[in-house]
Amino acid sequence: MPCHEIDYEIFGDDMQIVEVELDPGETVIAEAGVMNYMDEGIEFTAKMGDGSDPQQGFLSKIAAAAGRKLSGESIFMTHFTNQGSGKRRVAFAAPYPGKVIALDMSKIGGTLTCQKDAFLCAALGTRLSIAFQRRLGVGFFGGEGFILQKLTGDGMAFVHAGGTVITKRLQGETLRVDTGCIVAFTEGIEYDIQRAGELKSMFFGGEGLFLATLRGHGTVLLQSLPFSRLADRVIQHAPSIGGSDKGEGSVIGTLGNLFGD
Repeated sequence: MPCHEIDYEIFGDDMQIVEVELDPGETVIAEAGVMNYMDEGIEFTAKMGDGSDPQQGFLSKIAAAAGRKLSGESIFMTHFTNQGSGKRRVAFAAPYPGKVIALDMSKIGGTLTCQKDAFLCAALGTRLSIAFQRRLGVGFFGGEGFILQKLTGDGMAFVHAGGTVITKRLQGETLRVDTGCIVAFTEGIEYDIQRAGELKSMFFGGEGLFLATLRGHGTVLLQSLPFSRLADRVIQHAPSIGGSDKGEGSVIGTLGNLFGD
């Protein structure tokens, strides 16, 4: 089915919100839990599927839901529909600091492959599916495993990325990237991995054992701060919770300083 034609506006800098404007009867689909606010007149329903195929049977919906679960996403998606008589707005935000990227699918070939947690929301009619990586090396060492998300449609779709977003347009060149820094890429881009250099560099260089290689003709979106990298740093510097340590670096020590031990 053709995608609904939706208008939008993006607010903010490092913690952005996308506000989608819906005409009466229009619908936007979104990941569960990313809605911030909405106007009166918009109704939302959790559905098992993206709604791109109204004739889809129950078993097909179950298979699609299983694929979403396999990719680490929620089984259900939320459909927001303007049931009012005038234009209404609903806003969505990413779950961690970064950028919201607006993509007109009709201008990028109608297909986008992205990391499994990048999708935010899209016009009704956009199809979400999973993309299996054929090479075993990509599956085991590619950061996102065998499974990436695939978006198909001709309307607006929105993905989010951590930190700053860089757009690279390849004309047959090869780009080597930290596996976690890939947000999405268009058709015509081949994704593989290679060893990150000699053994000493792999184990002591701090850049991981493998790098992703992207080659071909198309567009690649990269992020400067993958959530996995942010989470690792937070855990690394988090104060100790367990034990009897009452030092300055522990949670107990901090509470003791605040409340006079």
